[in-house]
Amino acid sequence: MLLVSAFLRGATNPPPKDWIAFAETWARKDNNRTLDLTVPKGARQMVLFLVPDTGGAEGALRDAVRGKPGEFVRATQDLNQASLDRSRLDAFMGAIKAQENSHPEFLRTLAPPLAHSLSIKLNEECLSKVIEMQAACLLDNRDSLVLADVHTSSMAETLTGAPTDLALQLSATREAGYGYYSPYIAVVRDVAKIFGAFSNPSFDYLPTLSVRKGADMGLLLNSAPSFAKPKSVMVVAMPSIEAHSPPRLRSGTSGPICLARAGAVLPVEGAPLIYSTGYARDMMLTVRAQSGESVELPMTARADRGGYVPGAATSWSAAFQGTMKGHLHGQWGFDRFEGPDFTVQLPDGQGWRTDGDGPALVVGRDNLLTLKGSAPACVESVTTRQGRDAPMSVAYKLVGSDRLTLTLPLADRKPGTLSVEIKYLGVAQPTVLTLRSYAQASRLDALQIHAGDRTGVLSGQRLDEVQSVEAAGLTLKPDGLTRDGTVDRLSLVADGAGGVPAEGQEGVARVNLHDGRFVSLPFEVGAPRPQVSILSMTVTPPPAIGIVPAIDGDDLLPDQGRLTFSVKAQGMTLFAPGDSLEVTGADEGAPTVRLTVGGAARLEGRQVMVASFDTKGAGGALYGPLRFRLKQGGGTSDWLPLITLVRFPRIENVACDRTQGCALRGHDLFLIDAVGSTPTLEGATQVAHGFTGETLTTPLPREGKLYLRLRDAPDRVLSITVGSSGIRS
Repeated sequence: MLLVSAFLRGATNPPPKDWIAFAETWARKDNNRTLDLTVPKGARQMVLFLVPDTGGAEGALRDAVRGKPGEFVRATQDLNQASLDRSRLDAFMGAIKAQENSHPEFLRTLAPPLAHSLSIKLNEECLSKVIEMQAACLLDNRDSLVLADVHTSSMAETLTGAPTDLALQLSATREAGYGYYSPYIAVVRDVAKIFGAFSNPSFDYLPTLSVRKGADMGLLLNSAPSFAKPKSVMVVAMPSIEAHSPPRLRSGTSGPICLARAGAVLPVEGAPLIYSTGYARDMMLTVRAQSGESVELPMTARADRGGYVPGAATSWSAAFQGTMKGHLHGQWGFDRFEGPDFTVQLPDGQGWRTDGDGPALVVGRDNLLTLKGSAPACVESVTTRQGRDAPMSVAYKLVGSDRLTLTLPLADRKPGTLSVEIKYLGVAQPTVLTLRSYAQASRLDALQIHAGDRTGVLSGQRLDEVQSVEAAGLTLKPDGLTRDGTVDRLSLVADGAGGVPAEGQEGVARVNLHDGRFVSLPFEVGAPRPQVSILSMTVTPPPAIGIVPAIDGDDLLPDQGRLTFSVKAQGMTLFAPGDSLEVTGADEGAPTVRLTVGGAARLEGRQVMVASFDTKGAGGALYGPLRFRLKQGGGTSDWLPLITLVRFPRIENVACDRTQGCALRGHDLFLIDAVGSTPTLEGATQVAHGFTGETLTTPLPREGKLYLRLRDAPDRVLSITVGSSGIRS
């Protein structure tokens, strides 16, 4: 074979004759069978020819190159690019075949990152097949792989204008039953078209793809060369002589990378040729410690891992710990190749702590907890333990370069202390944090404070956990908890000295809980609440039926009776037609009777209101001490005491015997607490709770009277008159 070299200097500038050299590969003398070349000044491309020895071959090749240099320039560029694309495909195929021969069950895991690294479009349907068919599908399907980067344009369209898709086509040939396929790029056939003008009865030009392995180069042909006329001239494109233009590698992650972790990867993107060629060589990672000390780690490109992996294990000095910067670099051709920077980490002994105060840990649900420390990428495991329980694994994720976010499983835990253990790779002793978990905290909805008041109302849920509230210069203590549907309302009253809130005052209240926690709650002091006072009242008793206890004064209201009372507006309060008075009992859940202006209430003027309260309107559900308040617009006054509503038993008669005492007959006698013959109820008959009888045995009356204490008015003693003539001897 005659070996011919030709330097090119442009599409329109023919090379000089001395830029074309010949070597007789069969010659006995070394100076005749090899080419020792010096790149001439101005050369930009180089092409080699291999042609069977034929008389006149030298002249024909020299004339072809110098006659139309542009065709050879374009052919050299396209064959070079096709060879680089082929190298990516070879890298993919080689990895797939190696995996198929060792562990085909892992193809589903290997193929996607491999295709991504080499910028190859993957037929994902192949990975859904049974394991034995995955590799054959990936290597056999003509449409399964498409080179997916900027070099996928059609060569034929570039050179001849034919709109043919030449990105990548595969022809597969099974090799002696070995079970895998050898792909070929068919676009080389189209490159042959540009040599058609040079063909003659003696020579036929045959483009080749270069398969580079280290310092050697193999040639890949789409058809066998011919040693008979027309003899094949194999065209070999050499790498460009122009100034290099290395790719710009990008980091594939913004997070830290732990160099102590087995299988650590520096993910990179933007240059699939680093995996399929040796252009990028002697790659190193320079790691610089905080002290300024640096070390270089050899790195190897791994397409199946999606980046560079460190070489042999490194022994790190004490200076290399925590978070550091790493810079990837090497050689591209003859020049320095700069890669991206990475944040790298190694374990240190500084430990971990909670990030700030952090939210309180609450049992009954999973809790998010953020920890701050060094080298979170090097954390091997996180576990939690409570008491003597077995440790539980905790899910976590990296946040930035110095934080971990944990999900603590506290759904089935009890309040109390718990420990969190964070273990570094290669470090025997973990960092242990002792934390405390709490029961579900109170839910705080709103704090209501009115100008001039030293009281307030806190609404929410589980307000029984509230110990005190600090707001508007006041320290407020709980003064009674009520429930309105699903909402708790905690009455608050000022404890000790303090200011008087002014309308419009804003701030953030501190709500202190019994377990030591506190919750912040914004508040705003509202307008002054309406204020009223009792002027007078008149009780109208019901018609007497049977023996009715005598009532002295207007502080008791018999059931079935009516109360007429008047109230006066105080301070800046003025009555309006839309106002109303609300009357209810002292017990939680007691019904409320509303007396509206124009109904049961009437205005004397802007400062006086007269209302009539009929006990029948409460349906018998009200009894005992009553209270009332003014409702005006969206505000209400304080609850004020009104009167005590008492339910009377129906006493029909009292029959007495001097030897046996008296027999009191009637209905609803359970409303009586005690009955005796003196106002002090000495020696009185006590009535059992829930008494259902119709007769009570009582002492003999004195001066014709018996004395009663009713359950609805336990602080009052009433009397009934029993005639002495009715006492039998």
